Amino acid sequence: MTEIFPFEQFTKLDIRVGRIQDVRHIEGSKKLLLLKIALGSEVKQAVSGIAEFYKPEELKGKLVAVVTNLPPRKIFGLESQVMILAATADNVVSYLKPDREVPEGSRVT
Repeated sequence: MTEIFPFEQFTKLDIRVGRIQDVRHIEGSKKLLLLKIALGSEVKQAVSGIAEFYKPEELKGKLVAVVTNLPPRKIFGLESQVMILAATADNVVSYLKPDREVPEGSRVT
């Protein structure tokens, strides 16, 4: 069963729309990509385990939803500053994106 928590906890998450500016494979890993994501006035880095599902050229320039206010994590020796939101089911991964063009840095509510 899914744990229920207060709505106020959810509102503490800062979920934003970013544009993927650059993507590269992480040397030594088959699953990880390093992404540079523009969030309006700043660019953040994400390490994401989506390399088996997306090629870098498929992602560059795309909009994506990211959580921006989690503590940075070291993954494979690299700092991940934001977390890309994705849906997973039956060995399929699909990153979450707006269905219309919105400005980089737009808040997801």
